[in-house]
Amino acid sequence: MLDSTDKKILQLLQSNGKYTIKELASKLNLTTTPIFERIKRLENEKYISSYKAILNRKKVGLLLLAFCNISLKSHEANYIKKFEKDILQFNEVIECYHTAGVYDYLIKVMVEDMDAYQNFVAHKLASIENLGQVQSAFVMTEVISTTNIPVQ
Repeated sequence: MLDSTDKKILQLLQSNGKYTIKELASKLNLTTTPIFERIKRLENEKYISSYKAILNRKKVGLLLLAFCNISLKSHEANYIKKFEKDILQFNEVIECYHTAGVYDYLIKVMVEDMDAYQNFVAHKLASIENLGQVQSAFVMTEVISTTNIPVQ
């Protein structure tokens, strides 16, 4: 169970994963040893799954962000498993969710431009066996984009 200090540590690390133990201790008015021990426990208990640098997609040339709703033709377990295995091979797909509702999957795709997206859909995505309908939505403005999970 998380107490208020654990939650504060998680919030701070989400805002800046490069905080040192000393900086965290200072912000929380604690000494470094309990902060270190708490972080190790949070890591061991998988509250913290990893530390990463979050890149600016536009700076690295990925100007087009799209969401694709995907329907499969058949919903047999082996087709679902195969789709999920196949979608992992495309580095343009940065997120994939199996969903309930009209569509079976929602994928988030980052590419350079519309030509690259068209190539992705026509040559890569279309190569997946059992692919049914694909509906694309293109991001015009990112109103909010965060990796922070609300810790309350």
